Amino acid sequence: MKVSEAMTNDVRIADPDETIEQAARTLAEIDAGALPVGEDDRLVGMITDRDIAIRAIAEGKGPETKVREVMTPDIRYCFDDQEIDEVQKNMGDNRVRRMAVLNHDKRLVGILSFADIALSGARADQALKGASQPGGPHAQ
Repeated sequence: MKVSEAMTNDVRIADPDETIEQAARTLAEIDAGALPVGEDDRLVGMITDRDIAIRAIAEGKGPETKVREVMTPDIRYCFDDQEIDEVQKNMGDNRVRRMAVLNHDKRLVGILSFADIALSGARADQALKGASQPGGPHAQ
């Protein structure tokens, strides 16, 4: 199965200069745990609910803190025409629970999460096992 068959297509993008309060409201509104961060038509990072909690609130940063101060700039991505089995292994190896999905023009076309993989009927065990290990880009 291809990533494009399982990914979430409707993706909201955060601006790096918006506040973490605005990002948190968007996460709550769409019931998601992560937002890609885009600037000048480029993907520049990812911000998660964990980034907000651990890299901002736990360090005493307030709701006016800019997304760029707490986002993860190291973006993990896959392509929409890749096989899910290949991508979920990569997710596990990189210890990430979600990946940005790009087309071959390097444009964001979706997000692939564990839930997307599970709902597609594909087994998510490789990704889950790897991403559950300590460490990874969102580890603190």
